Amino acid sequence: MRCLVRRGVLVEDQGQLYLDQPESTDPSMTPLQASSCTYRIALGPRAGQKLLTLQTVEPNTTAYPSTGDRCVSHQGFSLHANTYCAPTDRQKLERLCRYITRPALANERIKIRQNGDVVLKLKSPYKDGTTHIIMTPLEFLQKLAALVPRPRLNLIRYFGVLAPNAKQRPLVVPHPPDTDSPSSTEQDESATTPRQHISWARLLKRVFNIDIHTCPHCQGHLKIIASIEDPPTIAKILKHLGLPTRAPPRAPARLPDGFDFS
Repeated sequence: MRCLVRRGVLVEDQGQLYLDQPESTDPSMTPLQASSCTYRIALGPRAGQKLLTLQTVEPNTTAYPSTGDRCVSHQGFSLHANTYCAPTDRQKLERLCRYITRPALANERIKIRQNGDVVLKLKSPYKDGTTHIIMTPLEFLQKLAALVPRPRLNLIRYFGVLAPNAKQRPLVVPHPPDTDSPSSTEQDESATTPRQHISWARLLKRVFNIDIHTCPHCQGHLKIIASIEDPPTIAKILKHLGLPTRAPPRAPARLPDGFDFS
């Protein structure tokens, strides 16, 4: 970031605290992060070499076009400012939270070859036509370790007028209503909509993809009759059905066979 500021690519503004943050205190993370930024291997017999890639599509030499209103792509940075979320729109707010908390990698895009190599399928091809990246298990763990954020580090940061110390921030950020004024209280009560209670069954469907409203045999709609929470009663029912009454034990930690950490 400091190098980009010196070259004039970025402009140092108030509230950009990342310019003053020290580097990682763990010396083992420095080569991993540096190699991850340059698409190279940090440790192992292939240290310093680039990752093996598969180019299965034609190279794209044209710039990524900006589509829609308030969208721009310039000097390798793309900005899409046409999406907004009202404070009372719970559906869009949930979609925004899902987008922010999405994982770094998708399991369906990772496959293991017969020789043990990890193949990562890219969501969008690179400009040179690269669609897959092939890594050894150790190289794959190096890339994952570089993605782990440092402790006590904010993952969501605001820049420009939304920066914490920006002078124009009070002009664009809405202020909380004055609770002492009776007129403001009446307006808030009329403007706010009642929050919808989400049942635990819907939460199971959203978080763990467990649908207890649909029958797995006939795909019909199921109705929840009761929720049993008494442990002795639960154990008695499971024993009658021939199911285990205790959770399975934790598997012991496995040794990293085949990995060279030297």
